[in-house]
Amino acid sequence: MLLGLIGFAVLALVVTWHFRLSRAIAPRDKVLAFRKHYPSVTVIRPVRGKDVGAADNFRAALDTGYPGEVETLFIFDDDKDPGLPIAQEVVAAHLASGRRGSAAVVVAGAPPAGRTGKLNAMVVGQRLARGELIAFGDSDTRPDHDVLRGVVDTLLASPENGSAFAPVLVYDAPQAAGDVFYQVMQNSLYSPLAAWASGQKRELPFIMGQLMVFRREALAAIGGVESVQGQLVDDMAIGKRVHEHGFKNVMSRSPLHIATGGLTLRKFLPIFRRWMYFSRNGLPTSFVWRQWLQGAEWFIAFGTVVAALATGHLVAALLSLLAMVAQTASLIALNRRYGGAPIPPRLWWAAAAFYFVSPVVLVQNMLKNRVEWRGREYKLNTAAALAAPAPVLSTEPRLAA
Repeated sequence: MLLGLIGFAVLALVVTWHFRLSRAIAPRDKVLAFRKHYPSVTVIRPVRGKDVGAADNFRAALDTGYPGEVETLFIFDDDKDPGLPIAQEVVAAHLASGRRGSAAVVVAGAPPAGRTGKLNAMVVGQRLARGELIAFGDSDTRPDHDVLRGVVDTLLASPENGSAFAPVLVYDAPQAAGDVFYQVMQNSLYSPLAAWASGQKRELPFIMGQLMVFRREALAAIGGVESVQGQLVDDMAIGKRVHEHGFKNVMSRSPLHIATGGLTLRKFLPIFRRWMYFSRNGLPTSFVWRQWLQGAEWFIAFGTVVAALATGHLVAALLSLLAMVAQTASLIALNRRYGGAPIPPRLWWAAAAFYFVSPVVLVQNMLKNRVEWRGREYKLNTAAALAAPAPVLSTEPRLAA
């Protein structure tokens, strides 16, 4: 009876939370209420390496559909980056076409010790930015015509808002198990939980910053993006500082598309390791407790199945097994409701395996105080921040030829 009650309790929790998260990400009708005036925006895009569909990502980054003036800066570390000639070709074609928006490719130089390459590019871009608002966008994203305007509209909705950011959506059809893992992580876990935790006001004490837009006064109040030197997680740390200085971080409703394709399990695991570190260092307990509870539900149900089978209690085993099936089905359904491509039946096993992989990655992070990111390895301290000191940037950025 005890084993059966445990299985039933886990099943009830799974179903309850599924409907809460499902309501939080329920589709809403788009309200197109254009402002009379849209401020100019500088979008800073740190780039290192050649992402999947890099040329399409760069073209989409320049074709924003934003009603105001947009300046786009692609920031690279060095002239030998494989993504550099792609960005140069896309920018040259954009400028030659006479389409709206200025753009440039900048070589920032290698980051100093104690600063990630991404944050270094953000610091350089911030110094060069001319827009009334300053935005930062990741290179592996493919923005549509709505997302930038949606984030700016959200930011300008209240003078108390210091930053606004877009929720992310992995929208490509999965080709391999790693694609499913990435879909589940973003579309089924992080994004629905952020929508639920932010409530009707869409406010959070941190930023999930694949695309984030700031008022200049908010950046000035925190001492610029360089104020989070030494942190591995730049966006979440910046959002925390914005929140601490009395401004609000608000999440828009237009999702930002992330381009993926053919991501194997081996390629996904380093990404998952980084996100584990991000969660540990950048997300408050008030947010992550639900994720920990979700993992606990899975392993309690799994342990109950094993115990019930070992003692010959088949009905109790079936209840807990049903809870595990329901939790897997919840991940698959939340991904679809959020807007992700359907997960094909042949890859449903990957949605269930996500929970078994998570503790392995957690133990790896506990045993290994280093993380690889965009071709660099960063040594971390016990707080999951960079272990090396953060000196002042000495190299001068320059426009790429």
